[in-house]
Formats: sequence, C-alpha cells, structure tokens
Amino acid sequence: MPSAKTVSLDSHAMATLRYIRESMDAAGSVAVPGSAGIAMGAVGLAATALSLIPNLASHWFAIWLVAAPIAVLAGALLMTRSASVVSFVGTGKPGRKLLLGLTPSLFAGAVMTAVLWKANYLGAAPGIWLLLYGCALISAGVFTKIIVRWMGGCFVALGLLALVSPPELQVPLLGLGFGAMHIIFGVLIARGVHGH
Repeated sequence: MPSAKTVSLDSHAMATLRYIRESMDAAGSVAVPGSAGIAMGAVGLAATALSLIPNLASHWFAIWLVAAPIAVLAGALLMTRSASVVSFVGTGKPGRKLLLGLTPSLFAGAVMTAVLWKANYLGAAPGIWLLLYGCALISAGVFTKIIVRWMGGCFVALGLLALVSPPELQVPLLGLGFGAMHIIFGVLIARGVHGH
C-alpha cells in the first residue's frame, strides 16, 4: 500500500505535467476574440441587406467584393487588440503557422473568383467562397481553439449546400454564413465555449 508521501508526490507530479501541457498548448495556439467574428458578421449582414435591395440585387457580386476586405480589416483590428494574439504573432513561429493554415484556401478562393468572373459564371461564387473559407478555418483551427474548426465545418457544409441550391438562395446563404454564422460563433467564443 503506497504511503501518503508517495501519493502526494504522484499528485504533485501529475499537476506539474498538466501545467506544462497546458502551457505548451497555450504557447502554440491563439485565443481568437469573439468580437472579431461578431464584427465580421455585422459586415456580412450589411452586405446581404444591400444585395437583397431590388435595385442593387444585380450588383451583389461587387457588393460582396467590397464587403470582404472591410470584414477582414474589422476582424484583424479587433484581433490585434487581443493580448494573446499580439504575443502569439510576436513570437513568430505560431503566427506563421496560423497564416499558413489560412492562406492556401483563401488564395484558392481568390483564384477561383477570378476564374468564375472571367467565365461569366458567378452563380458558383457563393458556394465556393463559403466552402473554401470553411477549409481555411478548419486548417487555421489547428492553431486556435477547436470551436474554430467546428465553425469551419459549418461553412463547408453551407458551401456545399450553396453549390446545389437555386440562384435565388445564393445571397441569403452568403448572409447565413458570413453574417449570421460569424455572429453566432463570435458570441460562443466570447462566452468561452471552446468545443470538444
């Protein structure tokens, strides 16, 4: 039968290992602020509202091309206010990993947008945007909280749905993803829900 001293040492060793593991996880990941998602979602909802105005409906593509960099800028500004993000990017390697997770799918989205525009086949753009953004979130989610991967999975599913949906549902699906879904997950992240 182990002595009280042995049990105490085992408990102390386990607590130390748990602390080291949590510290290493924190050093390799970033806490994305929920406010960034909420701000990006607000821009997405505004773009949706503008795109659904009858006189502007034919300009939905241009509206979303303008909204995208505005949303990215708003999200980036709010992320840079987070101390964990500043230290995360400042250390170099984790920041590069996060960018490497995001960049390939976002680059593919930009290339596919140009291809669709040149081919005059913009009806597939919403599905491709949602799908590739979801892929980017899943990849970047490796270096953030698991809830970001869950959000990416939802975007992928929504993108697949958009690719098989009729034209009149494309803008509402963009709004559901880049608007409502950003806000919902932003609120969940702000409340400290990290997923499992």
